[in-house]
Amino acid sequence: MLRGIDHVAIVVRDTERALRFWRDTMGLRVALTARAQAGTVQLTNLDLGDAHLQLVEPLTDDHPLLTWLGERETALHHLGLAVDDVSAYKDHAVASGLASEDTPIIPATMGRRAVFLDADAAHGVVIEIIAGRPREAGP
Repeated sequence: MLRGIDHVAIVVRDTERALRFWRDTMGLRVALTARAQAGTVQLTNLDLGDAHLQLVEPLTDDHPLLTWLGERETALHHLGLAVDDVSAYKDHAVASGLASEDTPIIPATMGRRAVFLDADAAHGVVIEIIAGRPREAGP
């Protein structure tokens, strides 16, 4: 069911400051920038080849991700795992105790859908199950 890692998400206070490191120093190419969660976060995906590094910047002073950051400038937030069918994986997650029936399937970047698993059931790791990007056509 799982296709692999789609992205690793890092919460940042300042996307431009983070880009000076990830893009300018490390040499990663920006693949996508988008607003999400009704415009309350900015997502900036950097190309890692088969996966993305996703910078997540909270844009409101009361956003819960600011609590996640605490006093830090940046913090690892979640692992995005790609699947072909988010609804089918949610059914599997519910049956396995990794999500509840009322766990929402949410809109994600690039017109995809996603569901977050229960972090407590996943041994404290925040995991986003996301529809995989379309696969490249073979030669």
